[in-house]
Amino acid sequence: MEEKQNRYVIGVDGGTTAVKAVAFDMTGGVAAVHSERVPVEYGEHGQAEQDMESIWQAVAECLRQIVAELGDEAQILAVGLTGQGDGLWLLDGDGRPVRKAAIWLDGRAAERVEEWNRSGKAQAVLDTTQTTTFPGLAPVLLEELREAEPDAIARAATLLYCKDWLRYRLTGELSTDFTEASRNFLDVRTASGYSEELARALGMEEAIGLLPPVRPADGFGGRVSASAAAATGLPAGTPVGVGMIDVAVTGNGLGAINNGDGWLILGTTGFVGVLRAAAAARTSENSMVLATGRGTQVLEFFAPMTGTPNLEWIRSTLGLEELTWAEIESMARSVAPGSQGVIYLPYASPGGERAPFQDTAASASWMGMSITTTPAEILRSVYEGVAFSLLECIDVLQVTGELVVSGGGFRSDLMCEILADASGQSVLRQDAPEAGARGAAVLALVSAGVAPDVKTAAGMLATSLSRFEPDSTRRQRYRAVHDVYLQARQAIRPVWPQMRALRADGAASGDDATGNTTATAGATEAETAPETGASPDATSVTETSLPAADAAPTGRQSPSDKGLEGE
Repeated sequence: MEEKQNRYVIGVDGGTTAVKAVAFDMTGGVAAVHSERVPVEYGEHGQAEQDMESIWQAVAECLRQIVAELGDEAQILAVGLTGQGDGLWLLDGDGRPVRKAAIWLDGRAAERVEEWNRSGKAQAVLDTTQTTTFPGLAPVLLEELREAEPDAIARAATLLYCKDWLRYRLTGELSTDFTEASRNFLDVRTASGYSEELARALGMEEAIGLLPPVRPADGFGGRVSASAAAATGLPAGTPVGVGMIDVAVTGNGLGAINNGDGWLILGTTGFVGVLRAAAAARTSENSMVLATGRGTQVLEFFAPMTGTPNLEWIRSTLGLEELTWAEIESMARSVAPGSQGVIYLPYASPGGERAPFQDTAASASWMGMSITTTPAEILRSVYEGVAFSLLECIDVLQVTGELVVSGGGFRSDLMCEILADASGQSVLRQDAPEAGARGAAVLALVSAGVAPDVKTAAGMLATSLSRFEPDSTRRQRYRAVHDVYLQARQAIRPVWPQMRALRADGAASGDDATGNTTATAGATEAETAPETGASPDATSVTETSLPAADAAPTGRQSPSDKGLEGE
């Protein structure tokens, strides 16, 4: 028994605004957790960048803290990895970052996406990778920076993603998995390798030489090197798994590996996904598709650009930072479903929206407000707007049956109730914390040979579920409200490009410095707000994220530090 208690697997979650390491014991319990904030640098032209070395140092600190807390007698079986996807993480021939990583939130290439839509390049990407183009996609950013920073791009030798960069620093091995490769040049229809035909269609033949080998997510990714051991405290030689992109990894922790299995995540971004037998079985051309590495199986999904930052932002904007999330949720509950006719469109990302529709000019807005509108009505409208965004994805993907959910945003009972009522489907919430890191740990157990397959490994780290049942009366109300939500978006969508032009003109002229500064600060705070996704009604003071949750410097948080961003 003592030996079993001293055996652990570590999951590392490289999130957007924080990174986290979590140690799980062999009963699935969280033995230790530590997180560190990592800043996002925003530019006036939509840039969103992160320092790659700083991210590695933050992860190393998390691991040092975890190893110290586990103690000298601990046996660390393996380390699993997940992290934010997309963006451009470039290394030179010596394995050093070429420049800061342009991350998935980067919006500088928004006009290039529109150009690709007109020229047919976006269609070529869709045909091969089964994914719609958006500004944070690696090939788009590569072309953007090839023109803006040709010297930097000329030095590039390898194109990685966040978790691949972390694995490289841990092991010295360069590789990626099928889910990440699906976001650049992998032919998802066959999952047989990178497509040189696509590279030629995009005028990027040289890009193929930048791409690392593709390995199964539950495959062996290397062993902790001597230098990484010194930096992290991990024993040299510890197995490291290949891992998987953040939006997909949670399904492994839930044991979702069979065709038809699906799940939802609500964190910094949203996620609604279903496993399909092949890319040809997809239900929407606007969806994103990732090869899983299990034959021709794919994960078809939508990932709305902005999830819980909507809630963090409205909390700050209404001056409610001193209120706990329980108090904020109580305010929202004081309003009847439908928020007294106030409709909120939750498209708050500077890069627009990508799911379940694509529009780089999309922006957030309220409709139906008057001088009688109350803060409580505004709050509830934001909860409902975020839920409606997910509901639209559920409808388009034709997700049936029970909705299995995870992530910091779903720690909110109110959010789960709204989704159940609006969809008419039962919602099952994963109660145990650290779902993103847990999924990475599940894959690592397989990669290290501790478990024979993902299903078995998921059972080893299994968690309980809470159930939320729909109310038929509220369902009728929400379906009517959702119809108005869709009509409101269609009504305002034609003027989104003009609104974007006004924002750009204002930033360029500096005539409204105060207004622009406020807008920028609000967006930045939303994206960098605490990601510890504790439910307003939860008692746990730590929670996971995908991207990762952060914690206080000690690795623990007081309830007043709880945020809603999660995996």
